[in-house]
Amino acid sequence: MRARRFKINRRSFLTTATPFALSLPISARAQTLFERGGFGDEQLPLVRARLLQQVNTERLTAGLPELQLDDLASTVATAHAHEMAEEHFLSHWGLDGSKPYQRYSFAGGTAATQENCSAAEDIESISPLRIFDDLRDMHQSMLDEAPPHDGHRKTILDPFHTHVGFGAALKGHSLRLDEIYLAHYITLDPLLGEAKAGATMLVSGRLLNARHFVTEIAVFYEPPPPPPDISWLRTPRSVFFPDDVLRLRPRAPGDFLYSDGSRGDFEWDHKGWFRARVKLYRPDPGIYTVVCMVRRVPSEKGFPGAQICIRSVKS
Repeated sequence: MRARRFKINRRSFLTTATPFALSLPISARAQTLFERGGFGDEQLPLVRARLLQQVNTERLTAGLPELQLDDLASTVATAHAHEMAEEHFLSHWGLDGSKPYQRYSFAGGTAATQENCSAAEDIESISPLRIFDDLRDMHQSMLDEAPPHDGHRKTILDPFHTHVGFGAALKGHSLRLDEIYLAHYITLDPLLGEAKAGATMLVSGRLLNARHFVTEIAVFYEPPPPPPDISWLRTPRSVFFPDDVLRLRPRAPGDFLYSDGSRGDFEWDHKGWFRARVKLYRPDPGIYTVVCMVRRVPSEKGFPGAQICIRSVKS
């Protein structure tokens, strides 16, 4: 019986890999000889090493920079993979209603995120070697997508991504793979993840490369998510930022003004530093997602380079 595989696509805010074991340390290669017993979390370090090499082979073939493995993203991806496997669903939403960027941010992350997730049902073998092969094939099927249904492929080959985290989980003969791709271009200063509705938060940070610049700060609001019904989670759907958004612009230099006569909204300097006062503008509780849009050169389209979520509570 062949495994039945399913994938989830997502919209932004939004070659076959070479053999893995050849470049792994001796201790990791020794693990590949283990065939007896089932797959578990103890195999995840090797899974991540294999998938990272697979992704980077694909990106290098496309002329793109390699990604680095992110431990926090891997932890968040693994937790989501486990709940999907244990409750037999496939979704960008968690059992508590959380979205990928919320899970990563409330775990302490500040990079901009995109998520791919995939499922395989009725797999033939639960041995580690066979699971490694299934996870490789699940990822490869996402890369092999063709337009216009190629959201996973675009995420894997996004030129702005810098890091990635991998999570996998097995329950019976149901396998889940979760991949969190990151764009890390800014070091954000520490910020409380919860504040009263109507409060003003100071969001500040510094670009990792001072030659880049923050072109916009978008503040998205959405009500607190209710825990979804399991049947809702089992219906594939794309994830979006909400339509309720406030956009902040950098202060115009010198005596310059924007076309509407305004000076702009947040401070910045040529060394990469910036500071914005972000008002939690809705009177009701909810979640605000602050997204810093970055450009590397003036001619380039802006892209999410950092993000952070803030819970607002009743005053």
